[in-house]
Amino acid sequence: MRTQFVRHPLRAAAGLLVLAALLLAKPAPGSAAQPPSPSGSSLFASNNLAAWCIVPFDARKRGPEERAAMLQRLGFGLFAYDYRAEHIPTFDAELEALKRRQVSLLAWWFPGALNDEARLILETLKRHGVRAQLWITGGGEPLKNPAEQAARVEAEAGRIRPIADAAEKIGCSVALYNHGGWFGEPENQVAIIERLKTGGVTNVGIVYNQHHGHSHLDRFPALMATMKPYLLALNLNGMTRDGDKLGKKILPLGQGDLDLELLRIIRDSGWRGPIGILNHTDEDAEARLRDNLEGLNWLVSQLDGRAPGPKPVPRTWRPPATP
Repeated sequence: MRTQFVRHPLRAAAGLLVLAALLLAKPAPGSAAQPPSPSGSSLFASNNLAAWCIVPFDARKRGPEERAAMLQRLGFGLFAYDYRAEHIPTFDAELEALKRRQVSLLAWWFPGALNDEARLILETLKRHGVRAQLWITGGGEPLKNPAEQAARVEAEAGRIRPIADAAEKIGCSVALYNHGGWFGEPENQVAIIERLKTGGVTNVGIVYNQHHGHSHLDRFPALMATMKPYLLALNLNGMTRDGDKLGKKILPLGQGDLDLELLRIIRDSGWRGPIGILNHTDEDAEARLRDNLEGLNWLVSQLDGRAPGPKPVPRTWRPPATP
């Protein structure tokens, strides 16, 4: 026996009212609803932050175990490793300590050529099963004409290619690091990456450093758009106009008058990669990292529309005395 369903007149009327409400709530054609700005909390969360410039730049001269313990204590999820010759014997100890402390190696400061030291780093990463970004820099004076530009791009692509090929074999990537000069201009880095792509090299991107980008401040929104498809990491810094010329090249976050606006540009760009936090001073690395973390939290509160509280007072920096 088949069940007969009878439409109830009151239920039918209620259904029509719900449908009408949904239709009225739907945006008119061509007028897409505007989503709210994304929260800064996830982009700048501790598990997305990488400590940078804390190995040779540390008044405490910490070793691998002390350093990894510090990173865990501060809540860092990531670490970018910058070494000097005296640290080569402790490469294995560094990776072992990070593993014990559950801190992931994001990146490794890397030689500019595939020399014996570079091969040792690659062997170390392979031995430990670590896939990291290899941060590589370059230089060069400004060029005079398009022919010189094309030749420089070709030469730099040729320099990077063997490193990228070797990195690819162990699951690593290469990030071009702006450190001034011709190579430090993001547009030139994009040109190198695109040239490499024509040869089938696809594991090369950009790591952008604000402390080497004071000359980029006026065009930073456009640069974010240009770099976004290639950007693998972005290192923050307290920023003020001409800071590199005024003795304020490296400032704690929150102490630069442009910091909040720059964070807003980064957040609103839609890029969601790892964020680097600097020491890069001769201070105690833990104290400077704490200053940066407190400044970052203060800025992010403002980004998210929350009450920020008092502006943090850094442990490791004081503004210059006013004459």
